[in-house]
Amino acid sequence: QVQLVESGGGLVQAGDSLRLSCAASGRTFSNYAMGWFRQAPGKERAFVAAISWSGGITYYADSVKGRFTISRDNAKNTVYLQMNSLKPEDTSVYYCAKALRYHQDSTHSYDYHYWGQGTQVTVSS
Repeated sequence: QVQLVESGGGLVQAGDSLRLSCAASGRTFSNYAMGWFRQAPGKERAFVAAISWSGGITYYADSVKGRFTISRDNAKNTVYLQMNSLKPEDTSVYYCAKALRYHQDSTHSYDYHYWGQGTQVTVSS
């Protein structure tokens, strides 16, 4: 059974930075793409960023490109989301997720099978 535990959320001001972490259990972490998604109240869950199993390829939503950076440390079974120049519209619950299929990258939530419990990020203006 895979467990994903996010941390690093909080309340910050516009322009500040935060780094989210997602620690995964299980020995197969390094063979699967990982993604970050977010969901604001009353809105659907939206793609934020994803990283290939090797870490060599990254994907970003247009709304965060140039401000957010996804990375992973396969030795620590951890994926990170560095968020800079935060804006009030970034306020959401952020979820990390592990891809369903071996060595398959995706930016779609339906391609991710395991999900963390979420961490709240609130950006004040």
